[in-house]
Parts: sequence; C-alpha cells; structure tokens
Amino acid sequence: MTSTSNTPFATPATSTPNSRPGTPNLSTPPTTAAADNQLQDDSSKLRTFLGLLRKFVGVADIANVRFSLPSQLIEPIPNLEYWHYLDRPETFASIGTSDSDLGRMLEVLRFWFTKDLKYVKGRPCKPYNSTLGEFFRCNWEISDTAPSISKPSKAPPQPSADPLAPTDKQTPITVSFLTEQTSHHPPVSAYYYDCPERGVSARGYDQISAKFTGTSVRVIPGNYNRGIFITLKNRGNEEYQLTHPAAALGGLLRGSLYISVADTCTITCPATKLKCILTYVEESWFGKAQNRVHGVIYRYDPADDKYVRVKDVPSKDVLANLEGCWQEQITYTIPKSDAVKASKDLDPTSDKQLLIDLAPLMPVPKIVPPPEEQLPNESRTFWKEVTSSILEKRFADATRIKQDLEQAQRDKAAKRKELNVEFQPRFFTAATESSGKPDLNEEGRHALDGMQKRAFHLDPKPEEGVDGASPAESNNAT
Repeated sequence: MTSTSNTPFATPATSTPNSRPGTPNLSTPPTTAAADNQLQDDSSKLRTFLGLLRKFVGVADIANVRFSLPSQLIEPIPNLEYWHYLDRPETFASIGTSDSDLGRMLEVLRFWFTKDLKYVKGRPCKPYNSTLGEFFRCNWEISDTAPSISKPSKAPPQPSADPLAPTDKQTPITVSFLTEQTSHHPPVSAYYYDCPERGVSARGYDQISAKFTGTSVRVIPGNYNRGIFITLKNRGNEEYQLTHPAAALGGLLRGSLYISVADTCTITCPATKLKCILTYVEESWFGKAQNRVHGVIYRYDPADDKYVRVKDVPSKDVLANLEGCWQEQITYTIPKSDAVKASKDLDPTSDKQLLIDLAPLMPVPKIVPPPEEQLPNESRTFWKEVTSSILEKRFADATRIKQDLEQAQRDKAAKRKELNVEFQPRFFTAATESSGKPDLNEEGRHALDGMQKRAFHLDPKPEEGVDGASPAESNNAT
C-alpha cells in the first residue's frame, strides 16, 4: 500500500500524543470510551468529506487536484510525518542478518507486513497536503531487534512487543528517516531510511494516483512510485524492490474508514535471483472482509521474468509458500518441491511457521529534533499554528492560517515562473528519477549523518530570488 504518510525529551522530542483519541501507539492501546465519542465526530466529518468527493466522480486522478479541505476535515498531522513505512523499525534494522538468502527474503517480508501497522491498529485519516520544499526527519532508537531467520525451515522467535525496552545492549540502534517534497505537479516526495550500524538502507518516491468511484477511493502508485528499494550493504549491496499493490479507502458511506487491498505485488532481488509474488484477496465471510494474502517465493531469471501471478509459478519451483491475514498473522511453509530438494540448507516442513504476529505490536514512537532545531519549512514547524488551532478546535483560525500558507506557496510558484527557474530539492539530487530511486546529495548525506549522532542543526537555506535570498545566502547553507 502506498500513501502520500507523533512531548519533550531530554534533547529531541518523541512523537507528540496522537491527535485522535483512540488511535493507538506503543504506549497507549485503544480506549473505547474516547474512541466512541470520537466516532460520532468522525461520522459527521466523513459525511461532509463524502459530499466534497462526489464532485470528483469521473476525475481520472484526484491526487493531482490540489483542492483545499476545511481544517475540521483534516487530521492535525503533516503528510510527510504520517506517510512512512517504519511503524516497526526493528523489523527493518533486522533485514540481512540471516546467512540464508531465503532467510533474508523472509526478513524483508517480515518488514513488509509491519510497514502499514498504523492502518491495522488505527483508522486512516487525511493529513495536511505537503508543500514544495517541505521536509521531515526523525529517528527511531531501538534496544531490541527482530531475530534472525537463520533457519527458514524453523519459525523464528517473534519480535518483542516493545523494542524500546532496556536490554543488555549498552547503546540503542538508530534508524534515521529523511523525506522531502520534491515536486508539486505531480505531488511527489522522496525518502531515505538509513541504519548504518546494520548496513541496511531504503529509498523511494511516495506518489499516488487516486480515483473516487462513488463509494470508495481507489489508490494506486503514481508513475514515479516504483516501490521501496532496500539495499543490504553487508551482503554485497543486495537490492530488493518491493512494489505496492492497489488499495481502496472504504467506509465512506457508513462513516467508518478502512483500508482494503485486492491486488498482486512483488518483491525481487536480482542478486540472489529470489522473487516473491503476493496476492491480496478481498474475500468476505458473512459480510466481513477477511483481508487474506497468499504468496510464493521462488528463483527467477531477472532477464526473463515470466511469472506475474502466484498460480503461474510451477509447484516444483516453489521454495516457500505464504498465507494469512495481513492484519493479524502471516505464516509460511517449506514444501517438498524439487527446488527445496536441490537446496543444501533447506528442509521441507508441512507445519506452518509463524513469520509475524501483528496482534501484540503497536507503532513505535518517533524521535524528532527539538523545536528550536527545526527549520521553518520542517513539517511540524511549518504547520504548527494550524495544528494548535485544530487541537484547540479553533477551526476558523486553522482554515485561515492554512489558506495563508497555501497562498504563500502559490506566490512562490508564480515567482519561480517569473524568474524562469525550477525548484531544486535541498537533500536530493533531482525532483524525480525515472528509476524510482532518489539519490541523496551532499546535504542529504550530511543531514542523515548528523541525525545518527543526534546533531540536528541545519542552517536555513532560502530559495534564491524566491525568498529574497542572494546567491551567496542560498549556497552557504549546511
């Protein structure tokens, strides 16, 4: 699934409390009383939102129609903060620990099934639209990581429900995240995750295409969104491409939003020649969605990749079968196939092995720079007046401030057009790359290196001519 998406700490700030009562995080499981009261407010919001969406029936891509919603219909969180894939950073940091290539593919899959935990444990929401040049950065510091899948024929121990709990390890493992809105038409953000201690990184573009069908919103990856690209430095720079399936936002008529998935996606690693095909099935049982998923892992030829569906893969070639509910548990089995028999490190097993159990897991809080270390175009600072107004239910003020911010962005766009200049991202080499893999520039690398050391300071970098900055002021920022 794709999306175009939370208290002071000793030095940095951890995630702010969830703005929506009843939305869970690691330390606050769902509360029924607050959630029930909030549901009434949400139902009213959704009816209003549905009325606005009906104006877009027949529009090919409403993601490109940058309409401004009233503040009372928006969740007070920036899009760049909301839209990320590390709800459970320990599963990301653990990718690549297995010496078995099948074990590493299973570690990638374990991460895959935790990346959208926010939608499993909470409800989807509409965050603020990102503005060009806006950026967000944060760390996750974890004391515990998910166990290695060293023997694929045996189920690995499950990740700790609380990866922040103290362990014998003296210093926590840090995973850093940097994302920047690099394009406005179409809306595209580039992102980069890095865990140098474990030699694992990931990058990609978040861009969606959305269409309102009359009862739901169908969301598919945009042209530049070619999935998540994970690189394992300690494994000869093995690269895994994880493509996103189409998803649908439903529940608009009933006033209770939910995500459903009915599509096929793939995970490929040309270096090991392993491929996984996953098929999400939106089957129902007495009207209740079962959210089933099944898949296979097999060896493929990167130069002749001929299988696109699970049922196309010959059973003799299958190394592992996967099945389960993507909102609950995923299991796998190692079949008695010719491919398994030919492998020296695999033993067939008819028993289902548990890959991941989502039931005890909650999203892990972020660590963000303290307010005094954030720049004006850093997401939380940029939107802070809108956020405080919404939280205080001063919706008229929030809408006015939001419209002022949006007008300022239109003025900047007009200034660029007048000067005949294009926007240049601060942290990435280009606004978009046809490969779907953004590259960090020197400033981006510097920012991520600083985050690993909790050195969050960055100099302001006004846009030359647009923010009234001289060339020297624009070029001297670090």
